[in-house]
Amino acid sequence: MSTYLPLGKFTAAHGLNGELILQHNLGKRTKLTGIQALFIEEKKDQFLPWFIEKAQARSEQETLIKLEGIDTRENAQRLVRRAVWLTEAEFEKQVPRSAPVKLLGYQVYEEEKNLGEILELIEQPHQLLCRLQMEGKEVFIPLHEDSLNRVDHKKRIVYVTLPEGLLEIYLQ
Repeated sequence: MSTYLPLGKFTAAHGLNGELILQHNLGKRTKLTGIQALFIEEKKDQFLPWFIEKAQARSEQETLIKLEGIDTRENAQRLVRRAVWLTEAEFEKQVPRSAPVKLLGYQVYEEEKNLGEILELIEQPHQLLCRLQMEGKEVFIPLHEDSLNRVDHKKRIVYVTLPEGLLEIYLQ
């Protein structure tokens, strides 16, 4: 079974011929060269492929996509706000080595305590927020120069020092 990683989401229909704007977190302009299909999660852990007819880079965060079988604005509109996924292997080929999105799936440690796996990354002007699940609750860990100690890419671990009381806010 393939592992899928979130690439971004369709944010808008474009034009009248079924094109979509894909907002992604690759951190570079991309035409998704070499990618034949994007995946949309139809049901929990059931990913369906949508084959790419054409892709055109618009900016560092957006790519214009034309999918097979989507020929009208109305059909494209049905996919707007849907998350888009890639297989792990294709994702790794697309992401620059230094992109923050590479940290997805890494474990976060404070001292010797494993806080959990990075499930989502939210880029903000002066920091990166990592979404984790702890004790069944959603927790956001900030990564910036004061909280990030180091990243071990071989072990896939991010070491942090958190402000006192931060975890308690989420876990109460």
